[in-house]
Amino acid sequence: MGMLKDEDKKYVREQFAEKLKGPVKILLFSQRLECEYCRPTEEILTELSKLSDKISLDIRNLQIDSEDAKQFGVEMVPATILLGEQDKDYGIRFFGIPAGYEFSNLLADIIEVSVDESDLPDELKQKISSITTPVEIKVFVTPTCPYCAGAVRTAHKIAIANPRYIKAQMIESVEFPHLANKYAVYGVPKTIINEKVQFEGAMPEAAVVEQVLSALTQPQS
Repeated sequence: MGMLKDEDKKYVREQFAEKLKGPVKILLFSQRLECEYCRPTEEILTELSKLSDKISLDIRNLQIDSEDAKQFGVEMVPATILLGEQDKDYGIRFFGIPAGYEFSNLLADIIEVSVDESDLPDELKQKISSITTPVEIKVFVTPTCPYCAGAVRTAHKIAIANPRYIKAQMIESVEFPHLANKYAVYGVPKTIINEKVQFEGAMPEAAVVEQVLSALTQPQS
């Protein structure tokens, strides 16, 4: 029995058939030992990749393919990255299994990567496109948090709008408790931008964009 229900597969297949334009490669860094969620993540992504001929799955081992992992900034697994035409990196990262509420984010991200365009309003995309220094957004989530998906979705939209300079990570707090402790994650979603600006809860897209711009004006700590 697969990870995805038949009715879910049918829905996703129809969505992909209607909305996917260009190819999308799902790049997964995984490992067999000491990674509870790697195997189920592989299973979900394998099933998902079979729902459209525009989607391919590339699974690499964190240790064996360490140079590739370093290139993509991957130090922990499971790590899911979405690549577009000619392996264009859109700055999207899922650290942890993209299940539950985050599965819908994965689907939406795949579609946006396929059409090579963020779903943000034009005025916000203009603000984001003006950014010319690196931005790293971390969004800590838990599998059962209904508000986390919106926070991750906004962060990923921002990355897609300026993938050259912006990376946005979903981080599963349950799977990576050492990071949750490091960043004092007591409530989710919790967003951290460039290690300077942080806030809890899901905010409107425009407010998050302003937080990103604010992080760029703050001095290094």
